[in-house]
Amino acid sequence: MKQVLHIALFFVFSLAFVSTADAQSKFAYTNSAALLAEMPDVKRADTKLEALKKQLQKKGQQMLDDLRNKYADLQKRYENGLLSKVQAEQEAQKLAEEEQKLAKYEQDMYNQLASKREELIKPILEKVQTAIDDVAKEKGYSYVFDTNTMILLYAKPEDDITPAVKVKLGM
Repeated sequence: MKQVLHIALFFVFSLAFVSTADAQSKFAYTNSAALLAEMPDVKRADTKLEALKKQLQKKGQQMLDDLRNKYADLQKRYENGLLSKVQAEQEAQKLAEEEQKLAKYEQDMYNQLASKREELIKPILEKVQTAIDDVAKEKGYSYVFDTNTMILLYAKPEDDITPAVKVKLGM
């Protein structure tokens, strides 16, 4: 019975708190994914990334084709008796090193694409965040959430309790 009373009191206080907070703060939301999908800047960035990706993939495919040709040539020369077993193993070792270079190129390609994407997208995201901040301030919203991720995108600086929490923690 005591437990039911505690739960009931908790809900009463929670509702009172929500009513008080609601009267003081305005909440809004946006869908950042839908917003970004419609932006011409994002479409241009995607086009640039796709062009870079095709260029890098073409070079990687050429490297792969060359490596395959070298393996085929090695196999043919060995089968025709032009190479001893030891020579074939030595050349196979060299080709294995080239294969590792190809794997490294592939990893570098993904890193380069990720870096380029960040370089192209960062200013767009900053532009969107500035617009969200401006709209929130103009319309008097205290908090703006992203419906796509449920992340807080904007909060009034005066509602930030971080300094008070730092003091409580002795920081």
